[in-house]
Amino acid sequence: MATPSLTPANSAETALWDSSLIARYDLSGPRYTSYPTAPQFHNLISDQDISGALARSDNAARPLSIYCHIPFCNTVCYYCACNKVITADKSKSIPYLERLFKEMAMMATRIDRHRPVDQLHWGGGTPTYLSLEQMAALMQETRKHFNLHTDDSGEYALEIHPASVTPETLKGLRALGFNRLSIGIQDFDPAVQKAVNRFNSVEEVSSLIKQARNSAYHSISMDLIYGLPKQSLNSIASTLEAVIRLSPDRLSVFNYAHMPHLFKVQKQIDETALPSANAKLDMLHYIIERLDNEGYVYIGMDHFAKPGDELARAQAEGKLHRNFQGYATHGHCDLLAFGVSAISQIDNLYLQNHKQLNHYYQALDQNLAPIAKGFAMSQDDHIRKAVIMDLICQFQVTFSDIEQAFGIEFKHYFKQALVQLISMEKDGLLRVDNQGIRVLAKGRLLIRRICMAFDAYITPETKQSFSKII
Repeated sequence: MATPSLTPANSAETALWDSSLIARYDLSGPRYTSYPTAPQFHNLISDQDISGALARSDNAARPLSIYCHIPFCNTVCYYCACNKVITADKSKSIPYLERLFKEMAMMATRIDRHRPVDQLHWGGGTPTYLSLEQMAALMQETRKHFNLHTDDSGEYALEIHPASVTPETLKGLRALGFNRLSIGIQDFDPAVQKAVNRFNSVEEVSSLIKQARNSAYHSISMDLIYGLPKQSLNSIASTLEAVIRLSPDRLSVFNYAHMPHLFKVQKQIDETALPSANAKLDMLHYIIERLDNEGYVYIGMDHFAKPGDELARAQAEGKLHRNFQGYATHGHCDLLAFGVSAISQIDNLYLQNHKQLNHYYQALDQNLAPIAKGFAMSQDDHIRKAVIMDLICQFQVTFSDIEQAFGIEFKHYFKQALVQLISMEKDGLLRVDNQGIRVLAKGRLLIRRICMAFDAYITPETKQSFSKII
């Protein structure tokens, strides 16, 4: 096919591409699915800390969000950086579910079980590695211990690998109460799929989308990755056109970060087949403009949504949040996360479970919470989190909102951060006035870099392994 043409973006809802600014500011940095970020977690959290957070959480009577991590996959995708267990032996899931059920039961004795569960998410790994009967059992166990909605009003989602489910499975999952799907496409090009060992055809995905719509799922999201081996501007454009025809409500377009020193499975990728840094930028540039022309709203970072989708509406209304699943409409909830490596957020505490399956099992077999580490947020952490979340979700911060919420004088409290923003303001990334900070079109793609100015844990001496911003 001919090389796709790039035309200037003109939508107020998208990001304005500026190659020179991207080259200057495209550093490594956190994705801010939490603040403070996971590298700050430590193993000094006590059971007393947890009990206190749970009591404060109950007193606040916030609704709940529940996350279940299913680590198993039949085969390995070479690009994957998730916590996973690769096995074709389906019996391995049986002892895992037994421990997962036990972990839920233990938590249910420590929290007000009447609080409604507004959000439910299963991730992995591959949640649909489980049989439909096992998924039904997991949902039944969740309903047994927690107050799930029965009127289809909750946001109940799971991630699926298209090759691991059938249309009949989707019908069954809808009957269990799921009303949102996140489908991992990554790429439709056969050469790319072979290079990363992940296979799903347009026909397979199309049949699933048809069934999902017939089953009245509320929202369908798809994931793509750019920067994979064998990818080119032409190939990613072809995949994107196929995805656009499938018309998902949301799209996540992730940058492949090649870090084989951290993720051993990535050593199976042929580095000589990876696109250059400039080629990756061309891909992203094209994707943003093509989706803008198609009417998708640029939510931020790597997320896009149709204007009528709840994600886009939440952003327009200033109600968008961000958590460990990415952008969300239910960030007001306390998050209870179950399973190996899962991260909970309860009041002022982050709690992360053991990452190794044997350690997770061992703790539960000893009737202990399977928590490996965590973090207790200070008042300063809460203040900085509020600023960072406003920036990354709404692209603006109103000084008076932060001042009234925390009893501070913004410009005095963040004097050093505002100094860091001076050069960014001169470069047209943002505007600072007496009312607040507003991220401009040129700054939207670089929002992670802007947020880093307010991150107390990012210093010139910081040595942490983050992905590139772009």
